[in-house]
Amino acid sequence: MTLIDILIVVAIAAVSITLGFGLYSLFRGGEFARSHSNKLMRLRVGLQAVAIVILLVALFLKGQGG
Repeated sequence: MTLIDILIVVAIAAVSITLGFGLYSLFRGGEFARSHSNKLMRLRVGLQAVAIVILLVALFLKGQGG
């Protein structure tokens, strides 16, 4: 596995874990949901953006023969 492959796996895992915490927050409800749901959603969106950039870099490198 190359470094880019490892970064892709880590990025996808980070997005999945954050999504799981966000869903847990929604199901738990109450004060916990009020204080954490929005922060977790913003974090997930940011992590998704990073994952997309990593995937685009990987595709670019693959197209260059690397």
